[in-house]
Amino acid sequence: MSELVGEILTLAIMAFALGMDAFSVGLGMGMYKLPLRRIFNIGLMIGLFHVWMPLVGLIAGKYLSEKFGTFATFIGGLLLLVLGVQMVWSTFKKGDEKIITPIGLGLLLFALSVSLDSFSVGLTLGIYGAKTVMVILCFGIVATVQTWAGLLLGRKVRGWLGAYSEALGGAILLGFGLKLLIPFW
Repeated sequence: MSELVGEILTLAIMAFALGMDAFSVGLGMGMYKLPLRRIFNIGLMIGLFHVWMPLVGLIAGKYLSEKFGTFATFIGGLLLLVLGVQMVWSTFKKGDEKIITPIGLGLLLFALSVSLDSFSVGLTLGIYGAKTVMVILCFGIVATVQTWAGLLLGRKVRGWLGAYSEALGGAILLGFGLKLLIPFW
């Protein structure tokens, strides 16, 4: 019994650590003018990706090397850079159109960029034989809650900062994307 509790605690801590990027990126993305329904949908989508990506990683972990996990982190960093540049750029443009918005394909790219690191962790957990259901439940629930918290907090900050909030949100995404890419330089 204590072994099961220890494993759940370990997975919860891991899920919290992985969900921090969802919180951080959610904080930046929350500075868009997002209605509560969209915030709800974004949180669910990221939660689903935090279920799907480690599941694929767990399955692939038995067959693939560590290089693929590193590649996933690199792609996630690039996607966050693109989203961040787009948000900062749109602050200085006169029009209100955005290249990427958290709707449709933009939401899928956003969720994918935030969830790629959970693929890498799933890869590692697959090699070590972790319990699949516990991993995906912990990762999915924690990422969803942390995304909602980041988006709602970002929404509050947007009200305080006005027109500059989107630039700040973009800077947060840029910073997080650079953090993921620094090991590659």
